[in-house]
Amino acid sequence: MSASARASVSDDPLALESQICFALSVASRSVVSAYRPVLEPMGLTHPQYLVMLALWEQQPLALRDLARLLRLDPGTLSPLVKRLEAQGMVTRGRSTDDERALSIELTAAGVALREQAESIPERMTARLDVTRDELVLLHRTMSKLIAAAEAAEA
Repeated sequence: MSASARASVSDDPLALESQICFALSVASRSVVSAYRPVLEPMGLTHPQYLVMLALWEQQPLALRDLARLLRLDPGTLSPLVKRLEAQGMVTRGRSTDDERALSIELTAAGVALREQAESIPERMTARLDVTRDELVLLHRTMSKLIAAAEAAEA
């Protein structure tokens, strides 16, 4: 593309390359793809890894609370949890506090997997060739965007 064509694209408010939604979409797919070879040896997909992160932080969790934390619909989350249960990483059962609520808890294997996962953030920083400071700034910016988008929906 010529310099004049690039200049006209950047001046166009509808240029694909200047859209934040496009950049976020491509970045999301690319980053999730970069996680794949790191997670595969652990037997996890990226969505399953997010479930495990939430449970390593706090357990047991009601399915609805896990869905809220991950910002997923419970109907989308349920099959992920069932696959993790089939792999022996979690158990699903009725909550002792509320028989209507499904409670998710790590098994011994799920707890043990945490040790293996502890190297993932550092490995991903290296794979993505970013510094810790760059990630902190990006996370802060993304959190601000998420909050603004959620406020706009409400």
